[in-house]
Amino acid sequence: MRRYIFSPFEPFLMILFLLLPFLLIIFSFAIPLAFVKLGLPIHIALIVFLLAIIGSTINIPVKKIHVSQGFIEETSISFWGIRYSIPVGRFQDTIIAINLGGAIIPIIVSIYQIIRTLFIYHNILLLLQMIIGVTVISLICYHIARPVRGVGIAMPALIPPISAAVISIILNPFHASAIAYVSGTLGTLIGADILNLLEVKDLNTPIVSIGGAGTFDGIFLTGIIAVLLL
Repeated sequence: MRRYIFSPFEPFLMILFLLLPFLLIIFSFAIPLAFVKLGLPIHIALIVFLLAIIGSTINIPVKKIHVSQGFIEETSISFWGIRYSIPVGRFQDTIIAINLGGAIIPIIVSIYQIIRTLFIYHNILLLLQMIIGVTVISLICYHIARPVRGVGIAMPALIPPISAAVISIILNPFHASAIAYVSGTLGTLIGADILNLLEVKDLNTPIVSIGGAGTFDGIFLTGIIAVLLL
């Protein structure tokens, strides 16, 4: 087995390290700005942003799927000073969970947009345009998402938000932000996650978190980036 050692002074890593504080500042301002563009008051936008950050660490189990086949992981033991690598077969269930910050909160914001469209604007046409946008983004995400063994469902990060922004401008440029967010959020949820749930049993991973990948997943970022592109 080869070991690769990367110097901490590589130019790209140094530049990324130096830019990290500025990226965090931009990230912290950009996300609340996106929520404000969706009609949320600034204080509510900040609360939603903070809840999304805190909630990104919380995965709520919703279903357990029995894995019919096991997987092999490597363990090691030391015997008389000599270390031996031993493959160990394991059989387990896969837990499907939903991430609080990466999925539930974006869904709530999307529902808020739909309720505002129906009961405040009384705009049935806008609701139909949202449904069309969700359908289109769902199909796009379904075709580009790929199950990755040991990881989960993966897809290119920028295609869904760019697609959501473009389709929202085509459908209704005057309410593009609301359409882009709802289409990007719910479209990614349906196309990338829900429609691929049948593939989960073959991924050999202990947990599949909808909307969770450390901090944020495609569901959260797609809606935000789509709004910021407008």
